[in-house]
Amino acid sequence: MATIFKTCLLAGRKTDTVLLGTTSALLIFGILMIANVSASFSQEKFGTTYYFLNHQLMNIVIGLALGFLAFKINLDLLKKWAPFLLLGNLVLVSMVFLPVIGVSAGGATRWLNLGFTSLQPSEFLKLTFILYLASWLNTRTSYKNKLAKVKRDRSFGQTFLAFLIVLGIIGIFLFLQPDLSTFIIILLVATILYFVAQTPFWHIVILFLMGTGALAVLGPIASYRMKRILVFLKPETDPMGIGYQVKQALIAVGSGGIFGLGLGMSRQKFGFLPASMTDSMFAIVAEETGFVGCFILIALFLTFLWQGFRIGKNSRDNFLKFTAFGITSWILIQTLINISSMIGLFPLAGIPLPFFSYGGSAIITELIGVGILLNISKK
Repeated sequence: MATIFKTCLLAGRKTDTVLLGTTSALLIFGILMIANVSASFSQEKFGTTYYFLNHQLMNIVIGLALGFLAFKINLDLLKKWAPFLLLGNLVLVSMVFLPVIGVSAGGATRWLNLGFTSLQPSEFLKLTFILYLASWLNTRTSYKNKLAKVKRDRSFGQTFLAFLIVLGIIGIFLFLQPDLSTFIIILLVATILYFVAQTPFWHIVILFLMGTGALAVLGPIASYRMKRILVFLKPETDPMGIGYQVKQALIAVGSGGIFGLGLGMSRQKFGFLPASMTDSMFAIVAEETGFVGCFILIALFLTFLWQGFRIGKNSRDNFLKFTAFGITSWILIQTLINISSMIGLFPLAGIPLPFFSYGGSAIITELIGVGILLNISKK
């Protein structure tokens, strides 16, 4: 891991070393947490304390390798191939519904069985959608369209309809899985990029209305979504059912105090807190490292935010600017939602904590995104 990061650093003098160091710190912190949280589960299921840790390390190595390729790739090719990457990703997303190759778990159909491992295409969809949207916005805000404002707005209005159709197709696929949380992230990132691109305000309004409308319509369809919202509004509702995870997460966070119980000393991870390796990882971090550890974690993510936006702001090419803002927004939106849901400020959404939560597709996609950010920083 250190060798690949060192190679990236030497590959370009202008590479953002602060972003590189911040990501390295988050990865190391995340590995430490996975190692101690997963040990008991690994021992119970596989007779060894290192099973989940080894899998996560393997995924990180794959992510670093692909991230290095993203760091070295010609960004003009990335812009050119962005629509095809999204199209290919949508094909993969649709394949999860096929027999044999599609995998269901926990009432959701989101994975592809590749034989030696599984793949969650919706995780990669976040990144390919950002690349597609950045390419699309770059085309719409090109110099030629700026020559005539009226003509530009008319062109923008016509192509915006095509974009809404693409967004609608993505929404249908994610709803059928179901994976509404990924669709929410995509909508939020799209709204931010539309604001950065200074597009007509009515486009942003439509995106906002689409998002709220989708939540209003799709929320009641699945009973568990409504229960999560009710528990969020009234925490004492169903404390041993749908509200159990929130209750146990708050106990974990509160138990940490100022300095925490110490690494490996969490009590909630021993069968009390559901999804402790994935969605609930922040609660375990809070329990074991306390306020100090949480402060360091949040400071690292805020540094990531600052550097990512700085890279976008300093980019002269609009595609690179939009891509940098999109990737940074995606990582920080996920972080904000995950942490907020663990402390009762947001309904449970099943969103992993970037660089920390166990899961191959998520960590691989995040490291590819960082590789692209570092590539943009060279420009």
